[in-house]
Amino acid sequence: MSRRWRLWLMLLVPLGFVLVVWQAAQVARDQALQTLHDEAENELRLSAAGLEGHLSRHDYLPELLASRELVKRFLAAPDQQNAMPVNLLLDHFRATADVSDIYLLDRYANTLAASNWHLPNTFIGQNYAFRSYYQDAIAGREGRFHGLGVQSLERGYYFSAPVTLDDGDSNPDGVMVVKVLLDAVENSWAGQSAELLVTDQDDIIFMASHPELRMTALHPLSPDERDALLATRRYADEPLPSSGIEMLAPLRDQSQLVGFSRGPLTGQEYLLLTRPLPEFGWDMHILKPQLPVQRAQWQAALLAGGFYGVVVFAGGFGWQRRRLRRERELFAERERQTLARARDELERNVERRTRDLVDSNRRLSAEIEERRRAEANLRQTRDELIQAAKLAVLGQLAAGINHELNQPLAAIRAYAENARTFLARQRLDTADANLEQIVELTARMAKISAQLKQFSRKSGDTLTAVSVPACFDYALRLYQARLSSAGVEIVRHWPAQETWVRADLVRLEQVLVNLIGNALQAMAETPSPRLVLGIEPRGSEVHITVADNGPGIADEHLNRVFEPFFTTKSTGSGLGLGLSISSRIIDDMGGRLEASNQAGGGARFLITLPTSGDSVVNSLPHDSQEPSSHA
Repeated sequence: MSRRWRLWLMLLVPLGFVLVVWQAAQVARDQALQTLHDEAENELRLSAAGLEGHLSRHDYLPELLASRELVKRFLAAPDQQNAMPVNLLLDHFRATADVSDIYLLDRYANTLAASNWHLPNTFIGQNYAFRSYYQDAIAGREGRFHGLGVQSLERGYYFSAPVTLDDGDSNPDGVMVVKVLLDAVENSWAGQSAELLVTDQDDIIFMASHPELRMTALHPLSPDERDALLATRRYADEPLPSSGIEMLAPLRDQSQLVGFSRGPLTGQEYLLLTRPLPEFGWDMHILKPQLPVQRAQWQAALLAGGFYGVVVFAGGFGWQRRRLRRERELFAERERQTLARARDELERNVERRTRDLVDSNRRLSAEIEERRRAEANLRQTRDELIQAAKLAVLGQLAAGINHELNQPLAAIRAYAENARTFLARQRLDTADANLEQIVELTARMAKISAQLKQFSRKSGDTLTAVSVPACFDYALRLYQARLSSAGVEIVRHWPAQETWVRADLVRLEQVLVNLIGNALQAMAETPSPRLVLGIEPRGSEVHITVADNGPGIADEHLNRVFEPFFTTKSTGSGLGLGLSISSRIIDDMGGRLEASNQAGGGARFLITLPTSGDSVVNSLPHDSQEPSSHA
């Protein structure tokens, strides 16, 4: 490219950029202004309708009250009657119609009755002859007025109607006035994204969504205009300063671009729209901030600039591609060959990788199946360990059970030999007594055998209502021989009536047998062994305790007693599975098993299980206990 063309490009590219950005900003500004104008016009129409509806719904009230017989009767002779009934009537209508005040004037504009009769700033006794709503109503017309209240200094809109005692008389005898506050309407404007103003015929901002703009002049007032307003007392003694609004530029559709030289709205430009309210003699204005228009201009300028940059870049890129096309054509054939080789290699790699993935999936499936079988074996092993633990406890009970069975067997043998002797001697009564003793002894042996059979059986999976005292009694019967031989003192702390938990009967009996057996082993060297069994209902749970006065559990072992195969017993005395299996059983039944040491010495195991819905608990005092007994 020649140097001349390069100079032209360096000049035209920036000029084109400026032209495109400026034109895009102008188009975006026009569109954004139109959108803003439509939004403002719609909001202004709705707000104006809301204001007209709020005020117009009360225009019937003065005429309605003026026709009340009670009002007319009182107005006929106010000095001879009590004004309280009329005050109460006006206050009732004020509360019902949700207006600010209602009051009655006589023909001389003196207030005779008012809804605020009980307030310090009551209207009673005030004269309002200077108000136009009185002048209109006393002339026989309906009155309308807006301004500040003389007593309350609150902005309000007033409705008035003449009160005539004689229907044929055209001269009113009084005036009924209703005052409506404007705060509720202004509060509804607060949620809009625009500022709303209402100006009267004197261009005074009587209502505004921004509090600082209220009671200001739309344009600066001359001294004569200010004196004329003060003379009417419409706005009391308010200074009525200028709002600071400045007209910046006229727009189409009678809208304007304005700003503020002072006040709370300085620093921004606004779109101003005006809507007349001929029924009230007001004009309603809306001020929409120009921020959306400015934002749209910047966005359009940035987009246009970006698009222009893309076009320029694309043009340069195209020219560059054209320049390099010839060079690429020289290497095209070599590139095609290289790509063909790369494609073939890729296909081979994909095929090899696919085979690897298939092998991996096959191995993964086999591992999943192996893990599933391992989990099934683990569950079966756990169940077998639980049963084995029960049988291990059963083996520990064998010595005591053997003693329990040997004594009846020896007695049965002696009674049988004696019976044969008595039969030979024809002493039938004595022989029958011996045979009866043999029957009782065999029943006792059967009972012991039944207990062992019940303990050794497998439990089910269904949780039912289980009696905790019955489980304790069953466990104590299994250890009856060891308890008797060791002279263990048994102390029971539980309620007088049955306490029920939701559990599995056989598994709960197994846990209690295991805990009591551990306690007996711990108290083997204790001079005065003492076994404390407790049942304490607590709301939706039941606390079951097994405590002894043995040496207790070492502090470093408290956190490990429930670990599988952990034991402090000598070799051959246990596998360390009893407490681990017991903890797992309680967890499966929705409870928990905890171990601790007592302050006075000895270990304490606490079982917490949910109360059964079928249980009936009538607890004794918490510190009560049954008399101690020795097994």
